[in-house]
Amino acid sequence: MQSASSSVREARRVLANRLRELVRDAGLDGKDLAALCGWHPSKVSRISTAKTQPSEEDIRSWCRACGAEDQAADLIASLRVAEGAWLTWRRLERAGLKRSQEERLPLYQRTRRFRSYSVWALPGLLQTHQYTEDVLRAIQRQRMTVDDVAGAVAARMERTRVLREGQRVFAFLIEEPVLRNTLSNPEAQEEQLGHLVTLSSLPNVSIGVVPVARQRPQLPVENFWIYDNTQVNVELVSGYLTLTQPSEVRAYADTYTRLAGMAVYGEQARALIREARDSLT
Repeated sequence: MQSASSSVREARRVLANRLRELVRDAGLDGKDLAALCGWHPSKVSRISTAKTQPSEEDIRSWCRACGAEDQAADLIASLRVAEGAWLTWRRLERAGLKRSQEERLPLYQRTRRFRSYSVWALPGLLQTHQYTEDVLRAIQRQRMTVDDVAGAVAARMERTRVLREGQRVFAFLIEEPVLRNTLSNPEAQEEQLGHLVTLSSLPNVSIGVVPVARQRPQLPVENFWIYDNTQVNVELVSGYLTLTQPSEVRAYADTYTRLAGMAVYGEQARALIREARDSLT
């Protein structure tokens, strides 16, 4: 999946180009560089063609060999951008679920226009305390040994304050089966769906439900968030993708527009939510 993102590929390509320029500027070739670094020439070739991503120490050695140690810090920063575009869940959550929840808060605070699409669970900003606990508990059991679910729930609940603070607008698209998919017991799910009805009445919140249909112009896709028009985050089975390349942001915005055109809103959406809630009993 890492190679599937053109944002990741582009970041790696740019880094490789900059490393090749250092070699040229130093009047060296690949064999010279390999000898100075103590590497096999094939390693230089793989790094310079973006087939292999260098380590931070590789970049430091490369810069020393080229007499460009002053550029090492900037190139390492570029490496971290390339690495940060794709994060496995294990890496993202290595310090615990609480930390991963807290680290996303600044992004929410600086965003003014949110668009969210959900195909398997309700988005975090719309979740009740119990629903959040049940979802994060399931994640913790599947992926982690550290149990900091209580702290992670508190952090996510703190994040929901952005719904009512500042001049922000929110548009949520939810596939209808999400209203019935749950990791919670019936009582917690009933509370969650009632909360969803309440939030749908906020003036700055739009909740659209995409009804189940036999034919549709846009098939369901993976869960994603669009932050203003600058960043998209995509949740995949294997990890968390951050996209900032304008063409990819536009692609997700266009997909969102097609999905939004299939959704129902207002009282029609609330009717589907209530129908799901009533089915619990």
